[in-house]
Amino acid sequence: MSLRPFQQVDVFTQLAFKGNPLAVVLDAQGLNDAAMQQFAQWTQLSETTFVLPPTPQGLAAGADYRVRIFTPGMELPFAGHPTLGTADAWLRHGGQPRKPGCLVQECAVGLVTLSQQSGHWAFAAPALQRQTPTPQDLQPILDALGLSLPCVLAAQYLDNGPQWLGLLLDDLQTLRRLSPDHAQLKALGMKVGVAAKQDAARLEVRAFAAPAGIQEDPVTGSLNASLAQWLMAEGWMPDSYQAHQGAALGRDGRVFLSRDAQDQVWVGGHVVPCIQGMVDL
Repeated sequence: MSLRPFQQVDVFTQLAFKGNPLAVVLDAQGLNDAAMQQFAQWTQLSETTFVLPPTPQGLAAGADYRVRIFTPGMELPFAGHPTLGTADAWLRHGGQPRKPGCLVQECAVGLVTLSQQSGHWAFAAPALQRQTPTPQDLQPILDALGLSLPCVLAAQYLDNGPQWLGLLLDDLQTLRRLSPDHAQLKALGMKVGVAAKQDAARLEVRAFAAPAGIQEDPVTGSLNASLAQWLMAEGWMPDSYQAHQGAALGRDGRVFLSRDAQDQVWVGGHVVPCIQGMVDL
């Protein structure tokens, strides 16, 4: 057991306790997989991250640090709010980017670039793989959500490391009234991201992730990244919009999505520090 620097931050918000909290262990050298998983299960936050030096390959490719990301039930290859929250905690702890205004994070999906934008950091969404589910594939998921097929404008299987079924609904109030059967979603092994348009440039999102040990995630960067890549590509949303998430949980998460001239989607948000200290691990 060693005392290690620790922070807990709130991501995708400018008001503490209104976003998605993240626990960050800023020096995880010497911790094994079991110890990381045990601590993530103890925190009972949607994600806990562990910061490590880059691998030799990552360092050669420009990585500033390496991060491992755990839910209470499993390790993730990539996740959005842990990416932004870990970057903020690393910088507050004294981390110095190798290139001003830019960070390179190494994680299980490879290297993720972060860019300093107006008032916040944003990460470059990893490459997305997607495909259209059949109505037969959708039906058990819709049953678990209490939805009928005519409510769904579009659906895609989304994979940018984490895998989601993305659903775009035709009505905002239907989204807000959802009360899924989480046990059924867990049995189906399916994480579901459901969205509906507030207006032309605002999207409201809910994320149900029972297979990962979280019934509803407050604000989800990886899901919003893949939703943006899909919905922008198919013309459902413009090249710049804001996603709102977490209202059903008393949160007020704001995610800033944009697509640049090279078709790279960027996912940004504010981070607020809440707890700083040491943890005995």
